[in-house]
Amino acid sequence: MNKLLIVGTVAFDAIETPFGKTDKILGGAGTYIGLSASFFNLQSAIVSVVGEDFPQEYIDLLTERNIDISGLEVVKGGKTFFWSGRYHNDLNSRDTLDTQLNVLADFKPVVPQDYKNADVVLLGNLHPLVQSSVLDQMEETPKLVVLDTMNFWMDCALPELLEVIKRVDVITINDEEARQLTGEYSLVKAAAKIHTMGPEYVVIKKGEHGALLFHKKEVFFAPALPLEEVFDPTGAGDTFAGGFAGYITQSENISFENMKNAIIHGSNMASFCVEKFGTERLVSLERDEVLQRLQQFKSLTQFDISLEEEE
Repeated sequence: MNKLLIVGTVAFDAIETPFGKTDKILGGAGTYIGLSASFFNLQSAIVSVVGEDFPQEYIDLLTERNIDISGLEVVKGGKTFFWSGRYHNDLNSRDTLDTQLNVLADFKPVVPQDYKNADVVLLGNLHPLVQSSVLDQMEETPKLVVLDTMNFWMDCALPELLEVIKRVDVITINDEEARQLTGEYSLVKAAAKIHTMGPEYVVIKKGEHGALLFHKKEVFFAPALPLEEVFDPTGAGDTFAGGFAGYITQSENISFENMKNAIIHGSNMASFCVEKFGTERLVSLERDEVLQRLQQFKSLTQFDISLEEEE
């Protein structure tokens, strides 16, 4: 069984949307990625850090999903990373109300020995130096390295970010971040510029408008599934990345054609994430629901068309 190594935050979130608000609940990029990837046939491990205030029930939830937590450091007397945000009415924009780095401020990731030969490495949204240090610990070159980042690191750690981007095969960012990173408004031009920075594949997420996959001159677009209700978009991008990397790890096929499938699987997982607050929907999700919605994606995007000239 192939191995997926996940690096990312395991955290507390407090979220406010037009539909309600939460107190501290389970969040963090590593958590969303891990829960999403657990629906695929693979072995996975999360490398992260939490404080002594992190509930045992959350740790048990991860292990129940067969996620290896030997790389999850628990700092005695420490407090877990906390983020609080409020979404605007369109749910596409949000204001950060509070960020408390806590134990994340001094986080030095340690890759478990059993995962230093992982087939796929997913570097969740963390400081680029933390992402680089994980790659430095790998004893075998991964078949695929996927990196997620955000505009915050472009603002305050751009040189370090550009260094780690050179070392990855796939980068996943949203349209706004792609434009900031390259200075190009056209996403086609932005993707071409990112290719020159190192990644062979560029995934640009467009939220409710789907996702684009670029490889050299080839482009693939996957729509987002039209949903009756979107409750909370927190973690949707990480859930997408978990589904994308999970499918690639399971299928053992790293090609542009197979990455198209991975984009659909990622979009499928993300469509569940937004239906409830935080990780709640991913926790209650059943495998047959995942397969049923994949069928919806298939009928949404499949069509027959004759390209022969009519006489």
